[in-house]
Amino acid sequence: MVRGKTEMKRIENATSRQVTFSKRRNGLLKKAFELSVLCDAEVALIIFSPRGKLYEFSNFSMNKTIDRYQNRTKDLMSSNNTAVEDLQLEKELDSCTITKKLEHLEVSKRKLLGGGLDSCSIDELQQLERQLERSLSKIRSRKYQILKEEIMKLKEEEKLLLEENAALQVKVGRESLKKRETKQRSESKEQDIMDVETELFIGLPERRTTTNGFL
Repeated sequence: MVRGKTEMKRIENATSRQVTFSKRRNGLLKKAFELSVLCDAEVALIIFSPRGKLYEFSNFSMNKTIDRYQNRTKDLMSSNNTAVEDLQLEKELDSCTITKKLEHLEVSKRKLLGGGLDSCSIDELQQLERQLERSLSKIRSRKYQILKEEIMKLKEEEKLLLEENAALQVKVGRESLKKRETKQRSESKEQDIMDVETELFIGLPERRTTTNGFL
């Protein structure tokens, strides 16, 4: 029969809880024994029941295994503390370095803006002058680049406007020509109609004879 999945929560029924504890305890002790034999591992297992009863297993001396565990824990804690201290020291050094760099940048900024120059030597003033010249050169280069891009952009816009204007002129010319042709055709039709009407009324009306000889 397939066993259902056990829900991981406290068993409320005391009898069921005690039965489950006994089964799981025996299984855990068995697994500890198998691990020590199959893998030649040093295993120490301590279990306290809900009523405080002690169950234990050790394939070596329980006390020696506990001492070994405590010593190992102390070594790990000491190693972790050393690593934390090293990390803290490294952070402090980085913070100090960053602070010094920021102070140096602030002083350089004040000097570039013309402040704090009284304590500068000739060499420092010449260095500041070279820095300013390089900065001005970069600024001018960037300014000329922006102006060049703007001029190219305006030329492209001018080209598009000229093309649109030319296309508009062609369109207007075609429409004007079409209107003139339409007007000419209309005038020609009117002239043809007038010529027909004139032909109808010029000259005497024709006389017709009937069987009696009279019109």
